[in-house]
Amino acid sequence: MRRPAPPGTDHLVYAVPDLAAGVRDVEARLGVRLAPGGSHPGLGTRNSLLRIDGRVYLEVVGPDPEQPAPPEGLWLARGRATLPALVTWAARSGDLDALAAGPGGHLLGPVRSMSRARPGGDRIAWTLTMPGDPRPRHGIVPFFIDWGDTPHPCAELPDRGVRLVRLHGRHPDPGTVRRELEQLGVDLDVTAGRAGMVAVLETPTGVRVTL
Repeated sequence: MRRPAPPGTDHLVYAVPDLAAGVRDVEARLGVRLAPGGSHPGLGTRNSLLRIDGRVYLEVVGPDPEQPAPPEGLWLARGRATLPALVTWAARSGDLDALAAGPGGHLLGPVRSMSRARPGGDRIAWTLTMPGDPRPRHGIVPFFIDWGDTPHPCAELPDRGVRLVRLHGRHPDPGTVRRELEQLGVDLDVTAGRAGMVAVLETPTGVRVTL
């Protein structure tokens, strides 16, 4: 039986060139409201969130109008010629240092700490490790996140009835990407095709929307 997404999937990252317009578009396509997320200080971005499973959410991320524009574009969408797009995804890990030191560690960058403020003003923090060069894999190899003592964002998000039906990758060289994912302990379906991630979401009315 095919799973909707690999075990440990944390969230999907949908990057847009204009956050307000991007959120309106996603809300219109899914028929639900997204929740404001917060700003990423120093990165020039802000997000809005939607719970799409028990501990999985969709992050819509775009430029933060209250910060200077990122000189190299959105940090999670570098190498992308066009937006909006599902640019990558995150998997949970309870030991990022061990993951980075493991057989797939050469694919990952340094473990670093990040934080942002929620709309109410309280700050949440996490650590993550990103693929060293995401461009050859076009976001199929995930970044890994550890929320530590911070409650998972889904604990704060209302259930709007949207569900993740399927998450998979496409790549011109799927065998190589599958082997890299196996080194990181990730079981994601990757098929041949134009490189990128594909997610299928089911709305409360039963309509399926592809990102």
